[in-house]
Amino acid sequence: MENAKAFIARRTARELHDGDVVNLGIGLPTLVPAYLPEGTHVILQSENGIIGLGPKPAPELADPLHVTDAGGQASAVAPDGCYIDSCTSFGLIRGGHVDCTILGALEVDAEGNLSNWIIPGKRVPGMGGAMDLVVGAKKVIVAMEHTARGAAKILKQCRLPFTAVRCVDLIITEMGVMQVTPQGLQLVEYNPEFTIEQIRKATEAELLISDDLREMV
Repeated sequence: MENAKAFIARRTARELHDGDVVNLGIGLPTLVPAYLPEGTHVILQSENGIIGLGPKPAPELADPLHVTDAGGQASAVAPDGCYIDSCTSFGLIRGGHVDCTILGALEVDAEGNLSNWIIPGKRVPGMGGAMDLVVGAKKVIVAMEHTARGAAKILKQCRLPFTAVRCVDLIITEMGVMQVTPQGLQLVEYNPEFTIEQIRKATEAELLISDDLREMV
């Protein structure tokens, strides 16, 4: 599918509400604010110490040595935002004051377990705030492409080391939207570019089909 990442980001943006405090993972999740519905304004939090993250600055205004987001990219603070220390930032997260975190995944499974921080034997920059975010945020959304080079990423059970267990609420891919329920993964929306059989074939975990299944908008 062309422009899969933009499609996923646009659909994910519909999960946010005016006034939400939102933490975005690196990569695809950073595209989400560009697709917020008109009239919806969210407060972006970066766990390294910014509440009220602003848009990415123009190259001539960037200060990548001193002002970055949690992914190490040059950043800025919105006019109504501020810098905070790490203790305060993680106090917001651990205190349940983040309404939603949106992040990617290496693997996610039928129980809502998440693996997104390491592939053993490969160099990684570090855990970051993911472990805190997925247990501290009120809602956890995994926004990612459905497969990796054709290999399933939505599994019966994660094989890579866990970030956290039973933490994911919603999975949004270019193929569909899946809710994590006590019975398993339930497909609640599908992209009509794909058949249900194609979605099932790309998903290792068993998919329950919602009685109210609808097309992704």
